[in-house]
Amino acid sequence: MFFLAILLFSYCQMSQHIQKTTANGKEMLSNPKLVLVQGTSNVVMKQNVTLSCLSEPGSPPVRYTLFKHNQQVSALNRSDLTPALFTLTISSASDMGEYKCKAEYNNSSGGKYSNSLKITLIEPISKPVLSSPTSQAKKGQNVTLSCFSENGSLPITYLFFKGTQNISPQKTMRKREAAVIFLFIDSLSDFGTYKCKANNSFPNNTKYSNGFNFTLAEKFKSTRPPIGLTSTVNAEESENEVIYSEIEPVKPEEYINFCVIRREEEKGNLEDPDLTENTCTTKFLQ
Repeated sequence: MFFLAILLFSYCQMSQHIQKTTANGKEMLSNPKLVLVQGTSNVVMKQNVTLSCLSEPGSPPVRYTLFKHNQQVSALNRSDLTPALFTLTISSASDMGEYKCKAEYNNSSGGKYSNSLKITLIEPISKPVLSSPTSQAKKGQNVTLSCFSENGSLPITYLFFKGTQNISPQKTMRKREAAVIFLFIDSLSDFGTYKCKANNSFPNNTKYSNGFNFTLAEKFKSTRPPIGLTSTVNAEESENEVIYSEIEPVKPEEYINFCVIRREEEKGNLEDPDLTENTCTTKFLQ
């Protein structure tokens, strides 16, 4: 039984070896592997990339052919078990696309194809534009800001700032559309200069937008105390009527208070507070 098992094992090994050889005694090729050995699959214009194609196992010499969209690009013969190296210079958009390689023996039919490898072009982004549906805002209002770069390879990452401070998490857009944030105008300090920046996988290509400012659409009341009082006396009025005006510096966002104090004169009782009528009016400046 032991010797029978050894014979069966030897027979199986021999059968597998026969199945892996061609009619001329060479070992059958496996599907080659196509990989990047220099550069990246996302390339910039004028960049070089090197592709490696190798079929293991195989009996040299082996002919390797590189294709792009079923069109032959280049071919190499290898007399040993080292890979075929194809160096490409990306000089136009026509160099983009899917590449495959083929391994075959000379003077033989058929051959085996590799996996596909896609080469894509990355382009620098254009200067982003920061905008809002409204240029005016008032206290207590919700507003939006949009940042958009019209050109450049996707995805594009956007970041928003007020002054030099980051005001939102970065937003990565995988479609050609703007990044949008929502803001709440709570005080005058929210009326600063806003900017956004954009970048993509293109090296050293961060771009900043121009500054954007909201303008004030509603007046904010002044909380400063009165500066002083000025009195006027009308010569045609009775001697017991005096008008006092409370005056503050006139600014677009402030207001003026007018107060009239009337005193009825009675003999010996001019200082009686019960005989004093006090009327005040607030007038907002338009």
